[in-house]
Amino acid sequence: MKLHYKGKFDMNPDSLPFSEHEEGAVAFKEPKDIKQMAIVANVIALITVVLAYVAVSARMGIPSPFALIISMILFAVSMLPHELIHALCFKEDVYLYTSLKNGMLFVTGTERMSKGRFVFMSLLPTLIFGVIPFTIGLVFKIEILGVFGALSLSAGAGDYINVFNALTQMPRGAKCYMHKFNTYWYMEK
Repeated sequence: MKLHYKGKFDMNPDSLPFSEHEEGAVAFKEPKDIKQMAIVANVIALITVVLAYVAVSARMGIPSPFALIISMILFAVSMLPHELIHALCFKEDVYLYTSLKNGMLFVTGTERMSKGRFVFMSLLPTLIFGVIPFTIGLVFKIEILGVFGALSLSAGAGDYINVFNALTQMPRGAKCYMHKFNTYWYMEK
């Protein structure tokens, strides 16, 4: 994997990396532009964080202001490592973009991946920063871990969309790749 920091994303999908389409490639049925994707992802994130926060509150009571503040700081600090974990799942070139004004930090690449590897790459950061701390926080009643995990579960909203699309649209044996803003699948010959 070779990571390229591309800096601030200009919100123009044509500025994202791309390679030639594979013969017979099929676009995922997904939001077609960044604004549409942001709306869908933000709704999923809001639902996720509310449900997770309710679970934390039901298990431990309303978290203290100290736990909330520390959890939010940890969450903010984890955003870059979240994207770097995605990047580590690539074998080829991967590109890191930021758009803090729009609340975006993301990696992309043109590498071809199996469905399993794409799903793994999409979910690994949420597993590490969301599922594991959230579960440990609930089991051992550790407020900071519970709230941090709840926030981190919401950070995977865009990844959940990718996983859903891969699992419901890609046939067995298909490979996928990202092309500018969208993802495509194809069958290898």
